[in-house]
Amino acid sequence: MNKAEKKLLDIFADLDKDDRNSLVSFAEYLLAKAKKEGRFIEVAQEPVDIPRPQEERVVAAIKRLSETFPMLKKDSMLNETAALMTEHLIKGRAAVEVIDELEILFQTRYKECCQQHQMDNDE
Repeated sequence: MNKAEKKLLDIFADLDKDDRNSLVSFAEYLLAKAKKEGRFIEVAQEPVDIPRPQEERVVAAIKRLSETFPMLKKDSMLNETAALMTEHLIKGRAAVEVIDELEILFQTRYKECCQQHQMDNDE
């Protein structure tokens, strides 16, 4: 999370419910305006096809999966990816097993992202 994102979250946390709703409404307005003016960069909604190497380290797999699914917010997955990395490094769990679970995690989050995007478009 960069400084601007952290500052915005800190401000949001200090506001009451009505002001939070106003801030969200204003952010949605700015986003719609940016899209209308062509100043919004769409993140690829389809995964990038990056094949899994036959032998791969866990850190490399996380990097590959992050590049495969650029539309996902990685900070929201940090706890789960860190837990899997810890199981590998500290508990000695096999890299292949951890990478399999990481792939499931990323694919699941992608499906959730698609479902949320569909629901947002249906509104």
